[in-house]
Amino acid sequence: MRILVTGSTGLVGEAVVARLHARGDVPVRLVRGDGPFAETTAQWDPARGNIDVDGIEGLDAVVHLAGENIASGRWTAERKARIRESRVGGTRLLCEALAKTKQPPPVLISASAIGYYGDRGEELLDETSPPADDFLAEVCKAWEAATAPAVEAGIRVVHLRIGAVLSAKGGALARMVTPFKLGLGGVVGNGRQYMSWIAIDDLVTAIDHCIACDTLVGPVNAMAPNPVTNREFTKALGKVMRRPTLLPMPAFAVRLALGEMGIALLLTSTRATPKRLLDSDFVFRHPHIEGALRALLA
Repeated sequence: MRILVTGSTGLVGEAVVARLHARGDVPVRLVRGDGPFAETTAQWDPARGNIDVDGIEGLDAVVHLAGENIASGRWTAERKARIRESRVGGTRLLCEALAKTKQPPPVLISASAIGYYGDRGEELLDETSPPADDFLAEVCKAWEAATAPAVEAGIRVVHLRIGAVLSAKGGALARMVTPFKLGLGGVVGNGRQYMSWIAIDDLVTAIDHCIACDTLVGPVNAMAPNPVTNREFTKALGKVMRRPTLLPMPAFAVRLALGEMGIALLLTSTRATPKRLLDSDFVFRHPHIEGALRALLA
């Protein structure tokens, strides 16, 4: 299969490209400029509204992961605008271009996020749950709506609402390793907020599954079937790393240090379940947090 990947230099994108190579598929990276890539590339410039339509002809699938990192700093008004536009504008540009190709690809896996659901306490959420009304939820709603040109062109579109991705190579888990090694890990806030997480290899497999499963269309939650509270996650990580977890980070410290971004990413409680993946017979390799952490940090 010839599969286009956007966001291919990110944590998830690199894992997707590696998986495609491993099974003999042909990844095509959609990139902003030339680089030392081993794969075929096509060019785009979302900020200027430019995309090489000829370079995205003849595709069997598209995996769209591009978007500005939401955890790289405090959310100023300017950063929030970039976060939104990188997702909404980029998705609309890509989908309009795919609709113009001579033979549109049969399927588009377009990333979304569990930020769609917002802070919901202990409520168990699935794909039918309504959205929240905060910044991330508004971004996710607009992000998913931006795929309309692809839907209208007859492309099967899956909105993959991705949970916290766990990987030793990057993201939140990689940033936690050093402080936990030093015995500086601890519960954040009151520790009761739920974290919906997924090991990176399960996420890549879920993307494969969504490409192959013709019955999956629209929103699909991508997280392990066993969400955990922050306290449970902290305890599991400390156990796996054989370190104490005695230094809590109070909620007021999160607010002071990280502002709205810290509240959204560290204090919000989202307890989601991958109902549609499970209903389509998807099997998680890492359904439980301790086993996932042991595998990832081995």
